[in-house]
Amino acid sequence: MNPVICLEGVGKTYRTYAHARDRFWELLTSRPRYRETVALQALDLRVDPGEVVGIIGMNGAGKSTLLKLIAGTLPPDQGDIRVAGPVCALLELGAGFHPDMSGRDNIFLGAAVAGMPAARIKAQVDEIIEFAGLRKSIDQPVKTYSSGMMMRLAFSVATAVDPDLLILDETLSVGDGAFARKSFQRIMQFKEAGKTILFCSHSMYQIQAICSRAIWIDQGEMRMDGDPGPVVAAYNDYLGLYEQATMADAKANVAAAPAGAAADSGVQPAVSARLLKVSVRAGAFSGLKLPLTSGTVDVSVGVSFQSDPALKPPSVGVTITASSGVPVTSAGTHVDGMRVERSSDGRGEVELTFPRLPLLQGSYWVNVFLLCDRGLQLYDKAQLVSELEVTQNTLEMGVVTLPHHWSGVGPADQS
Repeated sequence: MNPVICLEGVGKTYRTYAHARDRFWELLTSRPRYRETVALQALDLRVDPGEVVGIIGMNGAGKSTLLKLIAGTLPPDQGDIRVAGPVCALLELGAGFHPDMSGRDNIFLGAAVAGMPAARIKAQVDEIIEFAGLRKSIDQPVKTYSSGMMMRLAFSVATAVDPDLLILDETLSVGDGAFARKSFQRIMQFKEAGKTILFCSHSMYQIQAICSRAIWIDQGEMRMDGDPGPVVAAYNDYLGLYEQATMADAKANVAAAPAGAAADSGVQPAVSARLLKVSVRAGAFSGLKLPLTSGTVDVSVGVSFQSDPALKPPSVGVTITASSGVPVTSAGTHVDGMRVERSSDGRGEVELTFPRLPLLQGSYWVNVFLLCDRGLQLYDKAQLVSELEVTQNTLEMGVVTLPHHWSGVGPADQS
């Protein structure tokens, strides 16, 4: 099987100058005045057709540089890159859009640059506009768009091209509400169609739930490559150690500060709290899509997390939204007055159960949020965790069946 992506000894180094005039003096004197920053060490990588590969790592690790090299928007300083088949990359918000052109014109521009024939663009332009939800503003200049509108348009164009390789940088499910659900479903359709997908994400839930493979990049080097479970576990352990070291450095700086100096060292831990694992179970079923009959099955949401032991225990929130993105119900430990227990290293697990879930027929999504103890600051989230496909054996209408009773009536005649 020929690989879709093949990298051999590929690396990238940037040159930075302290002052703009240093470039001029370097040219005159032929003496280097730059400082080299290695963004990506020499790296070998092979990705086969149909693989869904998640790239993880801290900010500045080299993830985006790797994606840009593969996408062809950045030339390597060393090594060889071979990419087979049509490629579409969504790397930066609004990249390639002309701010003075309308959204409609930018659809034709972006799709043409991605290699889409003009006749096909014309045939699909209405579908792209409808998917982005920008019918009312599509003929306005994109410089008038909000960041959310820009992201929706860029995602719609990128996925309409139907490439063999789709590259996404922190845009796996873009936007909020209904569009986040639509974008997630489109990505899943790409996966089910056997497309190759490469994306980087800080959501460890997405990496484990969707990917067939995970790659951990750290300081420009590949630290680990393999099944998502072990790679994510190793990365989470590394983050925990990093946070502990950061906190220790902060305390040492405070202790060493002169008398009367400000107590705040300016050093903060990398992550206050993060989700480690989220799972949804409906009776005997678990996973991304769960079938159940209304009012007959308990639905449980399990959440494990890692948090900074120096902070108060976090709170956990769960929402269930309709297919339209409208919230149907929610529950939170902070709202219910429950204190989340955790171990001395800041790890904890909670489970929320909806007994005999009373939702009526339809499709619903489960979302999980990790927040501060008061439920105000958002630490981490896992959206579109599972889709609940609810059927019913009765004739009630609406979204949910509520507890109720009748008076002044007798049993119906069953004859």
